[in-house]
Amino acid sequence: MKAVRFFGHKDVRVVNDMEKPSPTGDEVLLKIGAAGVCHSDLHIIDEGTVAGAIFTLGHENAGWVEEVGPSVKGFKKGDAVLVYGPWGCGHCKPCQHSAENYCDHQSELPFGGGLGLNGGMADYMLVPSSRLLVPIYDLDPIIAAPLTDAALTPYSAIKRSLHKLMPDEFVVVIGIGGLGHVAVQILRATTGATIIACDVTQDRLDFAKELGAAYGINSKDADAAEQIKKITGIKKAKVVLDFVGATSTIELGAKTVSLDGDLTIVGLGGGNFQYNMMELPFGVSMTNPYWGSRTELMEVIGLARQQKIHINIEKYKLDQALEVYDKLRNGKIKGRAVLIP
Repeated sequence: MKAVRFFGHKDVRVVNDMEKPSPTGDEVLLKIGAAGVCHSDLHIIDEGTVAGAIFTLGHENAGWVEEVGPSVKGFKKGDAVLVYGPWGCGHCKPCQHSAENYCDHQSELPFGGGLGLNGGMADYMLVPSSRLLVPIYDLDPIIAAPLTDAALTPYSAIKRSLHKLMPDEFVVVIGIGGLGHVAVQILRATTGATIIACDVTQDRLDFAKELGAAYGINSKDADAAEQIKKITGIKKAKVVLDFVGATSTIELGAKTVSLDGDLTIVGLGGGNFQYNMMELPFGVSMTNPYWGSRTELMEVIGLARQQKIHINIEKYKLDQALEVYDKLRNGKIKGRAVLIP
């Protein structure tokens, strides 16, 4: 079968000689409908964040059950499913709460399929346990695949701040890319807060307004923080969601978050923040959440089935993987790219 394989630092190849796996025990073989292309892939490919392993890329995966192991219950051939991305041990307390993204043994294990173990940029994917599958019912796997990260990650980040996102508050979304454009939709669907979008390009700011943002601010502007505070007034933004994570965006968030607010840094931009008592308003929670739980993915599927969120996708063939990664590096993907076998 065909697969997009990672062989080491900056070495990705499309191969045609992979053997089709056969499931045993609680394993499930999926016929892949689509696999999302994520910036996290570039951290693996370009920066070598996963060293010493050869594996198939793709951690945003959807498809149809092709074959099940003898111990599998609740799934049959033809079922449309998503693959929950972060694979924990399955036994510790966080995993028992479906939060495998915070598994106690995370430091000892590969992060999941496409992140150290074989992922879904292939004709077929072997999922090691049926607990990692989530039914999607009437959703099309081809357009649903990015829900597993591009929607789940912002949903989980927003959910921890829902109690603060009242109709009289403001929320700032920095970075209207693959995750940020979904965050705007989730905020519009689940909160009454006024949304302020920040990005460095006008077309993405315009896109954010189409999706529900009330304001768009170019985060490259020297007075971007002042522009935001002119909108929010003295209270500033109760929640700031940073989907970039660069030093400049973290600093922008610190200048615009309110007293007792949440500054949530999701992006992996490698930024730094020099903390001191006077740089953040009192009571601010500064967090770096990772992905989301399996039950939260079920809730995301609910939003998608109600047509309250929609990921803007660009479709490509597996053979175009290297081309797509180049486009992603150069900021030429609007929304999310998916590879279709």
